Amino acid sequence: MTEPLIDVVGVEKSYRFFRLSNVAMRLEPGQILGFVGPNGAGKSTTIRILMGMLRAERGTVHVLGHLVPRDQALAKRDIGFVSEDMQLHGSATLAWHMRLVASIYPGWDVKYADVLLRRFNLHAEQTVKALSHGERVKAVLLLALARRPRLLLLDEPTTGLDPVARHEILAELMDVVRDERRGILFSSHNTQDVEQISDQITFIDRGRIIDSSDKEVFLDRWRRLHLDVPPGTAVPALPGAIDTTASGRIAVVTTNSYTPEIDAACVRAGLTVRDVQRMTLEEIFVANVMSNRREADR
Repeated sequence: MTEPLIDVVGVEKSYRFFRLSNVAMRLEPGQILGFVGPNGAGKSTTIRILMGMLRAERGTVHVLGHLVPRDQALAKRDIGFVSEDMQLHGSATLAWHMRLVASIYPGWDVKYADVLLRRFNLHAEQTVKALSHGERVKAVLLLALARRPRLLLLDEPTTGLDPVARHEILAELMDVVRDERRGILFSSHNTQDVEQISDQITFIDRGRIIDSSDKEVFLDRWRRLHLDVPPGTAVPALPGAIDTTASGRIAVVTTNSYTPEIDAACVRAGLTVRDVQRMTLEEIFVANVMSNRREADR
């Protein structure tokens, strides 16, 4: 059986006003895991634990088969880490940074680095301080990608980028996992980017994993039903219904466990099913978060 790139079980970390609680996740080779949550949900804290930058108070963390933080140095040899707040030397050129990284990591691929320069429309002799925000993000990604690491840990890499720059970066990330030994953890609150490239989805909110599944399973099981409810008729309890709103004779039910049997149950109750809509990942994410918050606040 192939060893997972990331295997996290029961991880906890406490701060004065925040707690990461019982976090579990698994990333298999050849996959992109979209790690989605609002700002302050615990995404960056989790990634820093994976990197050994923070120590979990409970639970186990294995990255590339190494126990972290104990064996973090071994794991980091084959990890490319990119965060939106990473800093480069402003007065140095991109070429200087490339030579520096190549001197540290023997896996540096000179030809691939040149390809990325062209694809990202970057110039090696430009100084970092002369780069735009989008160009700096692409420069940091180039420095990580050209090492050909087995695992990429990306913390909000597309924040603040224009649509063209986002497209360039996402296309390159999808190309990475054509090598089925490699994988990516892609942390973001931008559900459009996650929906475009991810195989697996994990939602986190207020320090807790609230749902985790294959992306296609997510998109298939969440639906929004529009029902015509005659006077004196009630909407029955439907499987997986997490929200029901009504206005006059129209009721809208959101379910996370849709099957055609739900339609049949509505008809048996005297309702008319006007429409069954698939939901975008953003709609699923918001509905999931709000449902879990209502449960937690009761």
